[in-house]
Amino acid sequence: MSRRASRKNGLLDLQIQGRPLSERGLPPTILQPRFAKITFRDYTLHTYAGGSRNHWHINPELHKTISEVDGMAAESLSTLSADEVRQWFHTQVPLEDFRDQKVLLIVPDATRTAPLPLLFGALFDRLRPVVQNLDVLIALGTHPPMSEQQICKLLGIAPEERERLFFQTRFFNHEWDNPDRLTTLGVLTSQQTAEITDGRLSLDVPVQINSRIDDYDVLLVLGPVFPHEVVGFSGGNKYFFPGIGGPDILNFFHWLGALITNVGIIGVKDTPVRRVVDLSASMIRQKRRAIKFVVAADASLYGLFYGTPESAWSEACAISGKAHIKRFDQPFHTVLSCAPPMYDELWVAGKCMYKMEPVVADGGELIIYAPHMHEVSVTHGKLIEEVGYHVRDYFVKQWDRFKHYPWGILAHSTHVRGTGTFSDGIEKPRVKVTLASGIPEEICHRINLGYRDPATIDIESFANREDEGVLLVRKSGEHLYRLNEA
Repeated sequence: MSRRASRKNGLLDLQIQGRPLSERGLPPTILQPRFAKITFRDYTLHTYAGGSRNHWHINPELHKTISEVDGMAAESLSTLSADEVRQWFHTQVPLEDFRDQKVLLIVPDATRTAPLPLLFGALFDRLRPVVQNLDVLIALGTHPPMSEQQICKLLGIAPEERERLFFQTRFFNHEWDNPDRLTTLGVLTSQQTAEITDGRLSLDVPVQINSRIDDYDVLLVLGPVFPHEVVGFSGGNKYFFPGIGGPDILNFFHWLGALITNVGIIGVKDTPVRRVVDLSASMIRQKRRAIKFVVAADASLYGLFYGTPESAWSEACAISGKAHIKRFDQPFHTVLSCAPPMYDELWVAGKCMYKMEPVVADGGELIIYAPHMHEVSVTHGKLIEEVGYHVRDYFVKQWDRFKHYPWGILAHSTHVRGTGTFSDGIEKPRVKVTLASGIPEEICHRINLGYRDPATIDIESFANREDEGVLLVRKSGEHLYRLNEA
């Protein structure tokens, strides 16, 4: 029993300054299995070890209510050890959901920070003895396929283990552009799309997904949650769409996100795009389950959550919204946004712009520093070079010229370029976006982006200059940077 809590009907009535939360008009929270500390203006709230299912941190509703009533000033989150992660799988992943079932595990590719070797190993140990079979599908979206060697590295499987322990497990890449590998679940009608998009778009959209799901009883998603430029927060049913979905639904909701804009949608939990994704996933007949987690910069975990894709994602969002959003009082005129090696093409390194755009001052410059990057996009590069990178209204006001291009490419283009205006044939982006990468200067200019030779950039010369309006982000792309509201 915590020194600062009393237990009633399985709930903790936490005390702040000697007063139980229930007396302050706040709900009690489920007993948590991890220590957490949250600092407010005038007091510190602690929770201690417990044993509830699917939780390890403060209940999301408690986060919300306390924030509204008292005003959260700061937060300190602890991470789980490897042993605690394994114990969580042993106690919190229910075997009855998987016993005698054919299970398809859906995981991200290598463009996300995640301790997948630890997680996959713990999950395999937990489920393999009870399932009929357990196979893995990589939720590529439209990313390039991975070789078996790359998949084994992603999951932490050594060659000898592949032959000895995992010989029954099959690995598959999603094939978004192979019609023979897609099955149609249904159609979002024009009436539905008009309603769900608040009138921005109205058209019939076929909902297609990888046909391999028809060979399984349970679809289990294993993946992180981060702020996301298209859907608000990544994860949940997004592993089905676009993770293993077809091009029509992908293009539709990516362009919807672009119409709302990156700044308008990133880090927002309930968005029209999320509603499209969840509605599409509701058409899947198989049982859907998810293990969602929130990752620290060093790939350790703040928390793990099991449930339906909707419930596990919702709980993870509450933690991601605190762990992955950094706030500042003033914008910066220069931002050096360093792409990690996992972003090996601009198609994914664009995240170094998406997450930073809200804190770049009007007329400022964001530099994507990625000397290891030599491709705009292996899959989409040719079309991107035709289209270039432009603000949203450049496309909207010339729709007949661009509407035949895949809308997902147009969305990527305007997300990278950021907000701005297009009037009387003149485009005025709000900020300058510059590439300091292995992509040649000629191509940068052709696609309407700035160029700097990465060899001329001294990273450390950008460090510790926030007071001057200069910001260095050493690993960009997953944490959202946002200005405090006035």
